[in-house]
Amino acid sequence: MDVDPRHYNHVAINDNDIHSIVLSYLVHNCYKESVESFVASTGMKQPADCVEDMEKRKRIFHCAVEGNALKAIELTEQLAPDLLEKNKELHFDLLSLHFVELVCSKKCTEALEFAQNQLTPFGKVEKYVSKLEDFMALLAYEEPEKSPMFHLLSLDYRQQVADSLNRAVLEWASIIFFE
Repeated sequence: MDVDPRHYNHVAINDNDIHSIVLSYLVHNCYKESVESFVASTGMKQPADCVEDMEKRKRIFHCAVEGNALKAIELTEQLAPDLLEKNKELHFDLLSLHFVELVCSKKCTEALEFAQNQLTPFGKVEKYVSKLEDFMALLAYEEPEKSPMFHLLSLDYRQQVADSLNRAVLEWASIIFFE
């Protein structure tokens, strides 16, 4: 709905629409207690399996942010079995997070073996080649955090991948719910 900002005073806003937007935000961000409180105070109906799914998504999100990408993958596959198979880019990002954790832990041999076994198949797809080169470049530095690729080690990068994962799980759930 495109409305000239000068006419906002004349736009009727339905309370149910506002409640739905607020509830959607709270569910998206896994604010369980706030969802329960909001639902109770507004009289809205809580979506089925909402709290249980929020807890699962929150655990997945925290695993990704904390650098436990393999656990995030495992939990994602339990909650949304075909999600990572269909979303290769997200799967690549999660596997890359694990690679980064191995590099940061100075487990370079293990990181190289992991890359050969898990990341190599992505090298056959052009859009992943430069990303793979960036990740592999981390191995060349004694202190990867001082490399030109230091942003791949950052909390911001892990947060970005975790946010993408959370959105993808929510989209997957809504597709399954509305089928």
